[in-house]
Amino acid sequence: MSNKRVYELARDIGITSKVLMEELRRQGIDVKSHMSTLDAETAELITDIYRDVEVKVSPANLSDHHAVQRVETASVVELPAIESSITESHATESEQKQTMPIQTTIESEDLDQKRSDTTAVDTDALVETKTVANGQVVQLPEALTVKDLAEALDLSAKDILLQLMSLGTVASINHVINLETANAVVQKLGKAVTLIAEGSDTLLDEHQPLEDEELEDRAPVVTIMGHVDHGKTSLLDAIREANVQATESGGITQHIGAYEVQTPRGRLVFLDTPGHEAFTAMRARGAQVTDIVVLVVAANDGVMPQTREAVAHAKAAGVPIVVAVNKIDLADANPDRVKQQLSELDLIPEEWGGTTIYVEVSAKEELGLDELLEMVLLQAEILELQADPYQMSKGTIVEARLDKTKGPLSTVLIQRGTLKVGATFVAGMHYGRVRAMFDHLGRRIEEAGPSTPVEVLGFTSVPEAGDTFMEVSDERKARQISNIRQEEQRAHQLSQTNRITLDDLYRRISAGDVKDLNLILKGDVHGSVQALWEAIEKIQSDKVQTRLIHGSTGGITESDVNLASASNAIVIGFNVRPTPQAADLAAREQVDIRLYTVIYEVISDIRAAMEGLLEPTYTERTLGRAQVRQIFHIARLGTIAGCFMQEGSIRRNASVRLVRDNVVIHQGRIGSLRRVKDDVDEVQSGFECGIGLYRFNDLKEGDMIEAYVLDEAAPTL
Repeated sequence: MSNKRVYELARDIGITSKVLMEELRRQGIDVKSHMSTLDAETAELITDIYRDVEVKVSPANLSDHHAVQRVETASVVELPAIESSITESHATESEQKQTMPIQTTIESEDLDQKRSDTTAVDTDALVETKTVANGQVVQLPEALTVKDLAEALDLSAKDILLQLMSLGTVASINHVINLETANAVVQKLGKAVTLIAEGSDTLLDEHQPLEDEELEDRAPVVTIMGHVDHGKTSLLDAIREANVQATESGGITQHIGAYEVQTPRGRLVFLDTPGHEAFTAMRARGAQVTDIVVLVVAANDGVMPQTREAVAHAKAAGVPIVVAVNKIDLADANPDRVKQQLSELDLIPEEWGGTTIYVEVSAKEELGLDELLEMVLLQAEILELQADPYQMSKGTIVEARLDKTKGPLSTVLIQRGTLKVGATFVAGMHYGRVRAMFDHLGRRIEEAGPSTPVEVLGFTSVPEAGDTFMEVSDERKARQISNIRQEEQRAHQLSQTNRITLDDLYRRISAGDVKDLNLILKGDVHGSVQALWEAIEKIQSDKVQTRLIHGSTGGITESDVNLASASNAIVIGFNVRPTPQAADLAAREQVDIRLYTVIYEVISDIRAAMEGLLEPTYTERTLGRAQVRQIFHIARLGTIAGCFMQEGSIRRNASVRLVRDNVVIHQGRIGSLRRVKDDVDEVQSGFECGIGLYRFNDLKEGDMIEAYVLDEAAPTL
């Protein structure tokens, strides 16, 4: 059916244009006149209402009391929001004058024929209900189309569209509706079916756990933790016989590295976490996926703040700790002091009657490394680490970044099952298909089993570090899970939006102006961005608020500069560079782009920027006092005070206040300053001078003129 005007559709149906316009307005369809055009879908739905229903109304039925009691043999059907006036062509004038509501009846034999395949009687609309049993609970996505709802209820899309029209919603078969509207449609259909939101987790393939005897041994995942510069990476280098530290900026590990080490007794997987306090979140993620923690403590430094944090993370994760006392080759090394300090943290050595394993090592001289590995493997044997390599794979995103040539790349630690090239997966809100996998040495591999760190290529976008990596059966399911999680995340963000109210506005005004420092963070990996933001939040104050406008991985692009320009933000780049186009745009828009490779410099500069936004504080410093002894009235110059400098000095254009009987009469500045007949810049104590105040002449003998300056004090948080 093609588009039709209102009068054409009314003529085809057999009613007046006025009646049809009233009905369309009741249905929520905006029509201005009988010449308004209706789309083909709306015209067809309206036509179906009159085509499918034969309205039988007679004076006898209206007056006969028994007509209402025919419910047992005839089904009473109320057309959605359609009154008796629409049956004008089928009713007499006397029937239209009746004031009582008209109930339209259909003979039971006709209704039985229509519902021959149904399981329930529909008493609210003429639809074919071949559907789900009453009382059934149907899980559907929070956002679904009309087609999805029709398929779930085993109805035709036309039936759903008809009910949506009765609710005032004009939709198409691909129109997206929420669960609230879907439940309203179900109630309109008279069905006792409950629609609930389908969580993304319900779509994941269920894992059938194997019996213990069917599980296979897996390699332990060991996390290296400790204070900054205590030799964690150097120790791992010595174990791996590689030099990773030389590639890190400032010799400090900025990311989590996952590596494999082959020993004569078996394979070990090491996670190297940064020791700097700004990367607490990254260190916590490392503890969540680890089996054993190797706590590195320098024998010459002892326990430091990050050492205590590492112990807290390991205990919170419930993993055993093996202490590696490093740098024992130094002259000032004192391993006993380290044991004493760690004993206060309940890490009591075995020789002291405790259960904690201590190993004295030297990464530089490669001392004690074999003993350390032996103790780690011994601890792993006690834990009896096993996994199922035959199920669909599951793991954790250890790190994620955006490569310029390869696109999104993520380091995934496989914890269960075997991941193969070509597998479809979901990680947080993102999904993809494994196009390629690389081991810790950058070699391409075809599959990865439990306790294997791999770099996965094939993500649609950069996932969040710490997200769970799950393999699914097909891409359609992965896309559906991703969409559901994105909707949940979007809804959560909207619910967290703080909208200002008049009360809140008054509170802010009463509290004083609140300064904002807007930031856009770009890093080479997501973990750096997340941890950097948490470090910046630690220097918050009640005077300055930092707002993260955007944070992501990859180079600084023109889009980032435009966003910074619109939001008046500073762009912070950590281990990334701006594109030439972005740099040119930033120069034109005067957007500040700061590039860093070491975390210390970022925090220091951000603190300085926050302090710069604070209003400066001023301290008054008195320069001198002059007593007015005689008044002179000079034409074109005004009133001049002959003064004697009692103390200090007074300068031209200095700020002054006029004090009379210990009451401030005027505050202003000096207009003229003379000694004898010469203009001077300054008059010292013990001299006479002539002082004229700028635009003020009410001077009297005995007044005191105090000169002062306001010294600006640098604000601090």
